[in-house]
Amino acid sequence: MSEEAIPAATLVVMREVAAGPPQLLMVTRPAKMVFAGGAMVFPGGRVDPADRAIAADDLGAARIAAIRETIEETGVSVGVAGIGPDADGHSLQEALHRGDGLAVLVERHGLELQPEALVPFARWKPAFLQPRRFDTLFFLARAPEGEIMLRPQPGECDSAEWLSAAEVLERIANGTAAAIFPTVRNLERLALYGSFDDAVADARAHPMETITPWIEDIDGERWIKIPDHLGYPVTAERLNDAVRA
Repeated sequence: MSEEAIPAATLVVMREVAAGPPQLLMVTRPAKMVFAGGAMVFPGGRVDPADRAIAADDLGAARIAAIRETIEETGVSVGVAGIGPDADGHSLQEALHRGDGLAVLVERHGLELQPEALVPFARWKPAFLQPRRFDTLFFLARAPEGEIMLRPQPGECDSAEWLSAAEVLERIANGTAAAIFPTVRNLERLALYGSFDDAVADARAHPMETITPWIEDIDGERWIKIPDHLGYPVTAERLNDAVRA
């Protein structure tokens, strides 16, 4: 097993609703997957060489990866201008699944990538020994206008749905859904926001420090902890209760 963390990117797509907090785009990974199998997660994946080829720097490459992975996994196109009948999220998704590169599709259909639409939110780099370790940048983005039919990617996502952070946390609490430690902590933070603008303001008010959870003994019990100055309302969980992938 390699100790080197894999650069990755995750996109928290937020959809405003008429009443209540924003909904988040969540996918459920197949149980057979090595990393976070059966867990609810935000769309995302590793940063590929092709993402780096069309980006100015590492942050840009992560943004491109988050855009691409979200299209691949759900058919939702965020950070892409010029979407229309000839190149909607679903047609781009199908082309990506066939092996066409995102840069090729952008040029073919006269689209424009807008990576700046993705707002940096957090960076997580767990150090626990797992089959795969990731150094993941989390971004926030506003959902596209209008109704979107979600199309989960076969083999990568069992389902895709819009849920508030509180709804996902409730499922996790009652045992009808599972999530790994970073996802739970991010959901707890996202549950604080009443709007996308609130989320962006909070993200910009806190430093983008790499979060590497650690183990600490407290009153004879082992806890997994994260820093307490990065905007997270819960910064510790009993080790036995945490899913640490």
